[in-house]
Amino acid sequence: MDKELRVSVRTLVEFVLRQGDLQMGFMSGSRMAEGIYAHQYLQKERGADYQPEVTLRTTAYQDGFSLEIHGRADGIFRNESGVVIEEIKSTSLDLDLIDESYNNLHWAQAQCYAYIVANQEDLAQVQVQLTYIQLETHELKEFRKSLSREELEFFFKDLVERYCTWAHRLSAWTEQRNESISRLEFPYPAYRKGQRELVVAVYKTIKEKHKLYVQAPTGIGKTLGTIFPALKCLLEGLETPIFYLTAKTITRTVAEGSLLMLQQQGLSLKRVTLTAKDKVCFCPECECTPEDCSYAKGYYDRLGPALEDIFERDHWNREQIENCARNHGVCPFEFSLELTNWADLVICDYNYVFDPRVFLKRFFLEGGDYAFLIDEAHNLVERAREMFSAELNKEEFLHLKNLVEDQEPVLGKRLQTVNKNFLKLKKQGLEVEKDAPTALYSSLERVVNEAEKFFKKEETPPWKEKLTELYFNIQAFLRTAESYDEHYLTYYQYPEQDVRVKLFCVDPSQQLAQVLNKGRAAVFFSATLSPLEYFIQVLGGEKESYKLQLPSPFPHENLCLMLQKQISTKYNQRSLSLDPIVDGITQLVQGKTGNYLVYFPSYEYLEQVRERLLQAHPEFKVLTQTMGMTEADREEFLEAFQEEPRESLVGLALLGGIFGEGIDLTGERLSGAVIIGVGLPQIGTERDIIRAHFQERYGQGFEFAYMYPGMNKVLQACGRVIRTEQDRGAILLIDERFARLSYRRLFPKEWHAIHTLQDNSRIPSLLKAFWESS
Repeated sequence: MDKELRVSVRTLVEFVLRQGDLQMGFMSGSRMAEGIYAHQYLQKERGADYQPEVTLRTTAYQDGFSLEIHGRADGIFRNESGVVIEEIKSTSLDLDLIDESYNNLHWAQAQCYAYIVANQEDLAQVQVQLTYIQLETHELKEFRKSLSREELEFFFKDLVERYCTWAHRLSAWTEQRNESISRLEFPYPAYRKGQRELVVAVYKTIKEKHKLYVQAPTGIGKTLGTIFPALKCLLEGLETPIFYLTAKTITRTVAEGSLLMLQQQGLSLKRVTLTAKDKVCFCPECECTPEDCSYAKGYYDRLGPALEDIFERDHWNREQIENCARNHGVCPFEFSLELTNWADLVICDYNYVFDPRVFLKRFFLEGGDYAFLIDEAHNLVERAREMFSAELNKEEFLHLKNLVEDQEPVLGKRLQTVNKNFLKLKKQGLEVEKDAPTALYSSLERVVNEAEKFFKKEETPPWKEKLTELYFNIQAFLRTAESYDEHYLTYYQYPEQDVRVKLFCVDPSQQLAQVLNKGRAAVFFSATLSPLEYFIQVLGGEKESYKLQLPSPFPHENLCLMLQKQISTKYNQRSLSLDPIVDGITQLVQGKTGNYLVYFPSYEYLEQVRERLLQAHPEFKVLTQTMGMTEADREEFLEAFQEEPRESLVGLALLGGIFGEGIDLTGERLSGAVIIGVGLPQIGTERDIIRAHFQERYGQGFEFAYMYPGMNKVLQACGRVIRTEQDRGAILLIDERFARLSYRRLFPKEWHAIHTLQDNSRIPSLLKAFWESS
């Protein structure tokens, strides 16, 4: 029986024929949208004998396996003179710069489609037309060849034969991978409490092409509980790669650790971890052009040997990618993106799937049968709002206009027009409106067009970097404008002489759903995905989406939970709360020598309490989170939390900040935590917009804008205390609002034994009984 592989025409052509330099170019999202419109415009003009967007596929049999090759021709003419296959390419270049030999890959794609049609329809001759359409003018430049079926067959089979060397390797690897997965058993003798239920739900979700939203507390083993069933689904025909998405480096490390454990159990799996470009770039001082960067110059000439080299290993992490890229002289970031084509599983940040600025176009322009495993999914709500929003400000245009107008007067004029349009908006005095600022768009597009003309000159004036940055900001703004609908609002700010305009994605659910529909299934999981209905609504779910809420696997008696309901931490009452808070912290710390974290809603509040705490207890060892901490600063902060401390340590941190989630201080490294306040986000324009939107839509404006995000931060901070079955710890919640029914409904089910306090006097006796019971 022949082994089966699938490949797109584009991948086939690029893999075999790509050569030369890595060209980053300036074709971003909004220009791609313009290209789509240009395609559609031309296709409508072609007449009745023209069929646009024709899906084609064929199967090539070569050396014991079948290679299914698929793609979509831009258009096919059929008339009495014969069949013409058209490949359309949009360009911002002057058409005089393009000749018949401009790009051999364009011809190759068209010839592949021509062969498929000639073979399927038994045609002796087919014409191939390459059409370039200028984006600004819609002028055309057309090249046409007439090719015999024999010529097309020779070209196509040569491509297939050259690809097959690699395809054989992929086929052998797929067989090895699947055999290892079929033999793979869960790496522990027994599932943790709730873990088997999670594994079954994930498998069912992927198999049935659904979405699943899971609240799974710490200790269940979420990472392994999602990856293991997803791997098993590869045997059911799930398309690779599986995408494991996360917002934090530490959760990426946990995923890598789980996969390493499975590989030690016999799993064969090619996996790549993507690292941000600025962290892996070998030449950060250079522009990403072959003229400036030696790793871009001749990149594709060296890519093949680099792939051959790294394919000998299975785990492609940052270190291995950098070593291999340096050895072969290729760009490490682009090399890592290339590896996603050959990986079985990709570990990456959310933005590689969801962010329209940087998403992996090779997978998500058209989509595929992929599974998304979305870790710490509570973080995706605000990240999605950020990814699908865009902002511009007047001062950027005015400043750049002053820099460029002498050398590039036309560009300066275009920038000044945008500046004037901003001033018109300022005169209107708009604050928030449902309509998009369409009056800005045409002047922004003219800046983009003029900037692209400048970039083609390959000149390097001192202001080029500022122009490049503004260019991409405009592109992001225009791209966002393409998606502007009832889920967006525009708001304006007028600080001093500036004018800021933001296209704000209030409700990202629609945008997320569109991306998720480019895959097969999605699993959202977090320890604090509560309330589930809220997250299903804002993370692109539907009424029929699956949901699963699992209880904590840890013994309830290992947690001493106290609620101080007589202290208000509201902003206008904070000065009255300082002494009672210091007393509460003191009582907790004096209950047992250990390490403690105290979480605050703001740095200002933290500093006020810190000052009072040190005045009352200068003997306390106090560490403070500060703004702008480096990676080394963070590590130093956490390293201070040592096992079996001889004196108590009090760490003061920000609720929802870098120490509010994603850290593991197990055992005696953390004895307790104090949570001050209910974590409400700071009141501001965006929060008020969110509140108004969801009040109108669901009648839950305050909950969606403030309460749910705030309590999520609270629950994450509380989750730092108990990390393993052996951990014991105490939590003190300080705020009178925690006693309200609306908040208590959001407490985890295992929080049924809460000690509600009228004052701090009971804390010592409660802690004494708790610690002595261990």
